[in-house]
Amino acid sequence: MNFWNQLRAILLLPGIIAVAIPAAILYFTGVVWPPSLLNIVIGSVFVVFGIALMVWTNRLFAKVGHGTLAPWEPPKKLVVRGVYRHVRNPMITGALCILLGEAIFFGSWPLLCLFGFALILNLIYIPLSEEPGLAKRFGEDYLRYKQNVPRWIPRLRPWKGLPE
Repeated sequence: MNFWNQLRAILLLPGIIAVAIPAAILYFTGVVWPPSLLNIVIGSVFVVFGIALMVWTNRLFAKVGHGTLAPWEPPKKLVVRGVYRHVRNPMITGALCILLGEAIFFGSWPLLCLFGFALILNLIYIPLSEEPGLAKRFGEDYLRYKQNVPRWIPRLRPWKGLPE
């Protein structure tokens, strides 16, 4: 997978959602500075966890799926490795962790509203659009995966139903 395609997808999708929009919201609504130490610690933990999860899932998409997170260049192979053996939507979890972490870090109600909006949007979009599209692209393998790996709450033990 081409490095530039990966970088473009990351900058255009999570880059806009997790960096550009929150920056604009903070610019227009103001920032209480400095945030409390508790806000800094808790917010940073969420952001770092979210970034780590997104890096991990993007690498799996590139190396295993031979695609990107972008809908215009999706993985060509179903990715059922690493964190995807525990939960079906770790990339969205990562993005939501980043948004929640930013809201906590800055103590920003408008950023918390952005997190809520992103959560609700994904609660609607994933089952109504993304999952049917994946079932169409990957067929029986995806349907078996979907039956055994939860959408949001991770399994404690990894599912080993499909070969790596």
